[in-house]
Amino acid sequence: MSKPGFLEKLLDGASVEWKPLKQVLVRTKGTKITAGQMRALHKEGAPIKIFAGGKTFACVNLDDIPQKHINREPSIIVKSRGIIEFEYYDQPFSHKNEMWSYHSQRDHISIKYVYHFLKLNEPYFQGIGSKMQMPQISTPITDDFGIPIPCPDDPEKSLAIQAEIVRILDTFTKLTAELTAELKARKQQYNHYRDQLLSFEEGEVEWIPLEKLAENLDSKRKPITSSLREPGEIPYYGASGVVDYVKDYLFDGDYLLVSEDGANLLARSTPIAFSISGKTWVNNHAHILEFETYAERRFVEYYLNSIDLTPYISGAAQPKLNKKNLNSILIPNPSLDEKKRIVTILDTFDKLTTSLSEGLPREIKLRQQQYEYYRDLLLSFPKPEGVA
Repeated sequence: MSKPGFLEKLLDGASVEWKPLKQVLVRTKGTKITAGQMRALHKEGAPIKIFAGGKTFACVNLDDIPQKHINREPSIIVKSRGIIEFEYYDQPFSHKNEMWSYHSQRDHISIKYVYHFLKLNEPYFQGIGSKMQMPQISTPITDDFGIPIPCPDDPEKSLAIQAEIVRILDTFTKLTAELTAELKARKQQYNHYRDQLLSFEEGEVEWIPLEKLAENLDSKRKPITSSLREPGEIPYYGASGVVDYVKDYLFDGDYLLVSEDGANLLARSTPIAFSISGKTWVNNHAHILEFETYAERRFVEYYLNSIDLTPYISGAAQPKLNKKNLNSILIPNPSLDEKKRIVTILDTFDKLTTSLSEGLPREIKLRQQQYEYYRDLLLSFPKPEGVA
């Protein structure tokens, strides 16, 4: 006979009743507001947060929107278009009227318990939304979704079970939040030191065109359409990183890739200049630079990622950083020893703020994995047939 699992121990024989979400929580509407109005009304530190899709929000004053549209209860916000996800918020807020939210009016229902259960099932809702041209879900999809209520005949015990599940899961989300805040602070510190280390007074160092520091290997790159790529283990690089994996390779060594995509260079939403190593294939959306030493390659990588490349981007319909403009970028050229010193300092910060094998990103990933593991363990209630 197998030992009872954690969930079974927590329930201690209590029954579980599945109820549609609309019978468990109260649904709330949002406010009619446009993206332009949100930008115009936004004030740093204002008390009311208005949510839009994704990570977009605006902070507004109390009299900027109708009072009836301000929700003051701890709630679950349903982001129903684009990126479909759930967000918990416990301060006064509103949201765009194509979204909706839920709050609890029952003493024996924990809003955070329902939130964690919905986060567990986020892929289900995203799967439904992905069937639309613009990913989206409607209110019946969430209203009719089944929520497991433990020990429904004993509200006090039911709330105690929900509270214990929330306590455990919140422990991991709190750790993740603390590490994320620490990572943000370290990134700000990194940017500060990078800017200081890469700023030189006039006459302090020689400035030379990039083409004198690196050999450009653009002539050797070669695009392959997706239908002709033979699957393998060799990374196939594009403008902002690995696009695919192929069987053959063009390059074998250490190189610096620089995005050719002007829109990407302006938005800086994906890597701009990044190092690669080993056997690789590169298409014609990234420039390939080869340096004599690691210190020189990384120094230029750090410098290009720190400056505004707008003056070097040309073309209107499809803005690009072409080879001629790339080669003309002036790079500070201190001694090799000074480059090594700067690179050593910045490499330390880089590992702390970006490495998935060491540093804070790795710790955040591990805490998130722990949260998901225990969430699956604690919220995997047997579901009877017919429950949405």
